[in-house]
Amino acid sequence: MRKLNIAIIGLGNIGSYLFKYLKKNKKIISKKNNCIPNVIYVSAKNRNRNRGFKISNKIWLKNYLDATKNKNVDLIIELIGGAEGPAKKLVFKALKNGKHVVTANKALIAKYGDQLAKIAENNKVNLEFEASVCGGVPIIRSLKEGLIANKINKVYGIFNGTSNYILSSMDKENKSFDDVLFNAKKLGYAESNPSSDLNGDDVSAKLKILSSLCFNSFLNNNIHVEGIKNIDKDDISYAKKLGYKIKLLGYAELIGKHIFQRVHPTLIKESSYVASIDGVLNAVIIDGAPVGQSIIQGEGAGPAATTSALISDISSILRGNVKFPFSISNKERKNLNFKQISERDFSAYFRFNVIDKPGVLSNITHIFSKNNVSIKRLVQDPNKNKGSSSIIIITHPSKDKYLNKIIGTINRRSYVKKKSKLIRIDDE
Repeated sequence: MRKLNIAIIGLGNIGSYLFKYLKKNKKIISKKNNCIPNVIYVSAKNRNRNRGFKISNKIWLKNYLDATKNKNVDLIIELIGGAEGPAKKLVFKALKNGKHVVTANKALIAKYGDQLAKIAENNKVNLEFEASVCGGVPIIRSLKEGLIANKINKVYGIFNGTSNYILSSMDKENKSFDDVLFNAKKLGYAESNPSSDLNGDDVSAKLKILSSLCFNSFLNNNIHVEGIKNIDKDDISYAKKLGYKIKLLGYAELIGKHIFQRVHPTLIKESSYVASIDGVLNAVIIDGAPVGQSIIQGEGAGPAATTSALISDISSILRGNVKFPFSISNKERKNLNFKQISERDFSAYFRFNVIDKPGVLSNITHIFSKNNVSIKRLVQDPNKNKGSSSIIIITHPSKDKYLNKIIGTINRRSYVKKKSKLIRIDDE
């Protein structure tokens, strides 16, 4: 049976799990792919870290870049992370030197994927990155292979387990954002610095990759990104009363001849499928023709889920097929027309915390009218002890730029006690 010689660079939680998995399951993987995955080198920043297994001198590489020059190495698995530094050096050099690459690095692919795909194609090697988007959810292989017959017009869903855990826990346990974040860190669902999860950057990187695959386009940075840091218990509670849940969603959609990429908290109907996805789970929904709607959900992160995706990519290379990293040749990929979110129509949820006095409500509704935004529903919730009132408004669909103009205008009024909120609604 043929052998494929592998170097694993990066032995953190994922790299260590993968190394042990390949060792334990070598026989069955070989049978299924008619080729033996043979790990001949590993490298990491710290050799002496306790990983639950011994690293023999024979397989240890002092300089991780030596893997890119070694003639015996066929495949390099990059598990260092980050868009710059060692990971970038390793992947660029590996592809240039004719090595296949498997990576779980969404930041690297989202930033340099176009350049890397071109190098891989020119050198007739594979660049596989299933594990970079939604962990164990096999969305990239589904788009490249299972759904290859379909013209995709929309991909959206929950792409980040940390933010989903926080929002669903705030909803179920009636706890504040800070309390739930503290628990998420304790349980290992959030990093000690979870900023990229909470500000939407993690979802943004994944969405760019999915968008490129769905629309056969180059990676595009025209993307609107908002996180969940401003969502509080009151927003969760009012959403519930109105029959909605709040989720951090990523969307890439083709409307007419324009593509919109956006990441933001969204009110979705409590009865919808996505509303039921709680905890650290991810879910990806694809709308295409002729298939209609497809939904894939599963664990979005962690060593086991990520290893599942890595083995899928390794198996693809074991079978000996050289494929285009983004489904089609670099020459066929297009620069499509990506449009700003300001030109898209939305229904929206507004929450105003104001002084409870005559004339405030009529002034607010006048500002809506002046911006040609019509009100679908209005709830006034006075707090007589504090002399304040919460005004909740749900609008009919209107251009995003007008919705934002309203919030900017009202926030400048002296009757506003706390910064007003605007959350877009998905009524599908």
